[in-house]
Amino acid sequence: MSEVIQGVIVGYRTGPRTQRPKECILQFSVIKSFGEAARLVGRKVAWPVGERKLRGKIVALHGKKGLVRARFKKGVPGQALGTAIEVIG
Repeated sequence: MSEVIQGVIVGYRTGPRTQRPKECILQFSVIKSFGEAARLVGRKVAWPVGERKLRGKIVALHGKKGLVRARFKKGVPGQALGTAIEVIG
């Protein structure tokens, strides 16, 4: 049985003039390198909201220090920034 990987939502994916609330940058405490983060691409993540969960998918790496980018169907609210997220699949 695999362990649950806990992380933090660091922020939204941003550009010079745009902010994409459907894509978030995630940081996991156990992931420290580009190679370790590459194993997470394609896995599903969930952000708990009371009884229901917003689900997303890790779609790409972000930088060389182990951050990843996740895409959600619905936008993640601003209250989610800095809160915990977990890998579920």
